[in-house]
Amino acid sequence: MGRSRKPCRKRVGRVSYYFHHGGWYIYYRDGRHQVRRRVAEDEQTAAIAAAEVNAQLAANAPTQFSFCPISVPELRRRFLDHHEHVRRSSLGTVRRYRSATQHLIDFVEDRGRPKYAHQIDPDEFVRHLRNKRVPPNGHPNAKKKRLCDKTACFIVETCRSLYGFAGKKRHLPPYVENPFSGIGGKHFHIEDAKFVYVFDAESELAFLRAADEWSFAINFTLAKTGLRTGELIHLLIEEVDLDEGWLHVHNKPDLGWRIKTRRERSIPLVPELAAVIRRVIGNRAAGPVFLRQRFDPSQKSRLANTNRKGLVRAVQRRIETAEKAADRILSREDADKIARTVWQDAGALIGERIRKPFIRIAESIGLDDVTCPKSWRHTFATLLQDANVDPLIRQITLGHAPSSLGGGALGMTSIYTHTRPETQKTEIERAMRLWPKSLQLASQWSQGGAQ
Repeated sequence: MGRSRKPCRKRVGRVSYYFHHGGWYIYYRDGRHQVRRRVAEDEQTAAIAAAEVNAQLAANAPTQFSFCPISVPELRRRFLDHHEHVRRSSLGTVRRYRSATQHLIDFVEDRGRPKYAHQIDPDEFVRHLRNKRVPPNGHPNAKKKRLCDKTACFIVETCRSLYGFAGKKRHLPPYVENPFSGIGGKHFHIEDAKFVYVFDAESELAFLRAADEWSFAINFTLAKTGLRTGELIHLLIEEVDLDEGWLHVHNKPDLGWRIKTRRERSIPLVPELAAVIRRVIGNRAAGPVFLRQRFDPSQKSRLANTNRKGLVRAVQRRIETAEKAADRILSREDADKIARTVWQDAGALIGERIRKPFIRIAESIGLDDVTCPKSWRHTFATLLQDANVDPLIRQITLGHAPSSLGGGALGMTSIYTHTRPETQKTEIERAMRLWPKSLQLASQWSQGGAQ
């Protein structure tokens, strides 16, 4: 008997299809590149695929196979590298993206599949997240708990950004939408969100009365400015104008720190707060406004009472020394670690040393569930709303980024409106005067009186 003949190669325009090794393949040239893909198990499906590709070639459009498949680990590496070196996202953002996408890597490794990123099943991945248990504080010996909804939502949203990047770099098949679209965001129900406490006039007063002298100034400043904790930690004396009553929040990239939204702003100070900060600063002329509790600036510290230019020079010297020792240019992460040592030597606060006293004070007045100093920022924003402060002034004072390039919720109105400093100052002070008892307490504290 003669050998059975395989079906011959057939053609649809510029595309041919043929049977090979148990399946049907298509072949065509996309510019200078040859494309050969297995598309079906039967001839009819292969003919349909060939016709679709031929139509796309005739229209000079990307074909459904004109993409470069990539593995999940390699896609993640390129995504993080893009944010690190091209977009220059903040180091905190890069760290959060790295942690979030690690869950996708774990998902792929646990199952030993798929081979390529475009073969991921997002629904299966979300089910994996829903059932995953991790130590809350990252310690391997800590009791493992399920991921909270908010964390799972952030992971999914990061994966959506990851695959958006993949689509732009042609690592996903054309005409196929982001597999994570429609998952996360408002579609992701948050049922176990952490409790956010908002102080009222009486609980604020009770908290401040229970605070020791060192904690009082820190928490009163947070309460009356709405500063983020990181902004308070990196606030320098030269950024505070006590005579005019203004506090200026500036980015400090040369010192390894940036505002979360990168939006610099100025915050009005009521006279009582200006007096509190004046007492905190004392006779110092430079350096961080708020110092660690046991840091003594009068001791022989090379960076005590050093202004911004001096701190920048110290960072540069230490980076140069480290680069000579390592014989290479330091990464942003390594340079950031060196910058933190400069802040530490200058006496700057550490975030955890703000949070722990905050928790102790809250517990002492019966607020056992209040564990985050960010409650002051929520309280400040709520007080501005209670005082009917203009939404644009609230956004400027809190340093929130607009929700869109068109100006956010206010649309083009926020683009054309220019808030005068005196208007902002009047509005903020009017809001702070709604709770006069805490301001009276601050006046007594700034004069050295008992709380």
